[in-house]
Amino acid sequence: MGFLWQDYKKTDMTTRTYHKMKQLLKILIGAAWIDGIIQPEERQYLRRIAAEFDLVDDPELQPLLSELKRVPTAECYQWVEDYLGENPTEEDYQELLEKISGLIYSDGDIDIRETRLIEKVQSLDPTQQPPKTIISSFMKRVQKLYRKALEEQI
Repeated sequence: MGFLWQDYKKTDMTTRTYHKMKQLLKILIGAAWIDGIIQPEERQYLRRIAAEFDLVDDPELQPLLSELKRVPTAECYQWVEDYLGENPTEEDYQELLEKISGLIYSDGDIDIRETRLIEKVQSLDPTQQPPKTIISSFMKRVQKLYRKALEEQI
């Protein structure tokens, strides 16, 4: 029944919205691991967001939420870039910054690695970036395809 319920929930919200919420939660889980350990306050924050997004029972997220799978820092940073894309919307950026800040400040202890993640997110602020040229967009796509091809070979 859980599988059918998941399918129902996915069709109930737009696929894009579901995908974005799932991506955002993955980023938050990665951010919680960035200092090497998920603090109890961070765990509580993640569970609250998962419930808010209605993703508690998502089979892809369950191993991450249950802390069975640690998220490497590089993967978290890649998820941030994937979430925002080449031309991030102000809304996506603000939600990411708000949720990551909430997570990082939840335990009252800010690690330097968490500070670097916040700085990385702030560097991607769409209101502060010059418009991207066609060539730089093209090059970024080529790099992404190249990375994907390498991953598939491994």
